[in-house]
Amino acid sequence: MSGRRTPRARDAAAVEQPIELGVLARQAGLRITLVRQYVAFGLVEPCGGTSRAPLFEAGSAARVAKAERLRRDLGLNYAGAVLVCELLDRIRELERNG
Repeated sequence: MSGRRTPRARDAAAVEQPIELGVLARQAGLRITLVRQYVAFGLVEPCGGTSRAPLFEAGSAARVAKAERLRRDLGLNYAGAVLVCELLDRIRELERNG
């Protein structure tokens, strides 16, 4: 046997880097002010950065876009859209574990 090791598969591709608020807004197709509303209601929370330049998980854009569709299409307010997203997540979790 040689002392060589085979290179490990890089996990970096599986782990996405946090994104800035502007990138989150662009990916969700929304204005930054709308995304800030959802942050204020607790739909997504920063995972790093600073209070002036928060960073968010890459999957946050899909969650914000979903909440905005609910708000727009069903006429919900921000709090209602956030609540529905949380309930949908909980249902999905229960179905997986049930």
